[in-house]
Amino acid sequence: MKLHTIEGLDLRGKYVLLRDDFNVQIVDGKITDAFRIDQSMPTINTLKQMGARVAIVSHLGRPKGVRNMEYSLKPVAEYMRVPLIPDCLDKSFMANMHDGDVVLLENVRFYDGEEKNDLDFAKKLASGFDVYVNDAFAVSHRAHASTVGVTEFLPSCAGLLLASEIEHLTDVMQNPKRPLLSIVGGSKVSTKIGVLRALVKMSDTLIIGGALGTTFNFALRASVGNSLYEPDQAKNALEILEYARQNNCRVLIPLDKGVGSEFKPDAKRENRDMDDIKPDDVIIDSGIKTTARDVAEIGQAATVIWNGTVGMAEWQPTWSYGSFAIARAIAENTRAGKLDSIVGGGDTVAALHACGVADDISYVSTGGGAFLEFIEGRELPGIAVLVNCG
Repeated sequence: MKLHTIEGLDLRGKYVLLRDDFNVQIVDGKITDAFRIDQSMPTINTLKQMGARVAIVSHLGRPKGVRNMEYSLKPVAEYMRVPLIPDCLDKSFMANMHDGDVVLLENVRFYDGEEKNDLDFAKKLASGFDVYVNDAFAVSHRAHASTVGVTEFLPSCAGLLLASEIEHLTDVMQNPKRPLLSIVGGSKVSTKIGVLRALVKMSDTLIIGGALGTTFNFALRASVGNSLYEPDQAKNALEILEYARQNNCRVLIPLDKGVGSEFKPDAKRENRDMDDIKPDDVIIDSGIKTTARDVAEIGQAATVIWNGTVGMAEWQPTWSYGSFAIARAIAENTRAGKLDSIVGGGDTVAALHACGVADDISYVSTGGGAFLEFIEGRELPGIAVLVNCG
């Protein structure tokens, strides 16, 4: 997929509406993970150097179309050291802008017209601007006013981050070095049926972990204790295993699990083979045997795609064992030049940062749902509408 980008455009003195994804975690008014903001900076800095007058539109959380200051982008503006415009539809600031200036508009989801992709709202949002630039891959699977609607009223193109995401994901999907190993974790089979089928078709080996893996274990009649899984997805799990057999893809599911007596960070950890899990055991992490097998598989791969932690990686150190081992193995083999690696998904990327290996991964995607839908082969609405700005 070839996208028209901001490169080569004459934007000096032009008013640019830039869609970024600054939906970051904020605790006590402070940003705890600025990854998405930092990844957006090359496009922002390029637009500044081009002499554009840039207003960034973004969202934070789910304020449900009302002005709830709990979801204000003020901490983001402070982190970026740019002015925050209190209302995303306010245009009065534009008269005072100079070439290279950047401002951040307040949360676009304070208006219900955003998620409804209301064209009247989109027209108001686009009013006064000369060009629209989408650099928010992570929300491009949403047909919202700030990702789709505004393109009805402005010449539209991709930012550098969005173009880079598409280029890297397309390359690994179309021309992967083999063997290709995909690792999928997380909680629900029901939300990942499509991507599991897509990965089965393109992968040589697929590791299914986390609560997804627990559901597959259940489908194969293993004991899963008092754990998170989807009993109603057993049939789908078995169908995916059969689909994998038809496509010559090895599927590896958990051999053992780290369990506790309750679902809490300070629960005492024990390791049990799947056949030995007791009715009151709560599965919280991958087991020692499963982790060793997964690390060995990573060592045999030439390309790895990873989405979804295989346990409660944020509950360190007791329950991060499996996810951190995978992260370190991928990083080590990538650093040694043995592996091309693509990692996406908020919790998964957080695990990379938590164990200090994010810089060793070939490509870390800002997308979660968009990452999965792109791999699945779906058309992303926010990308499909981009046209030549030229």
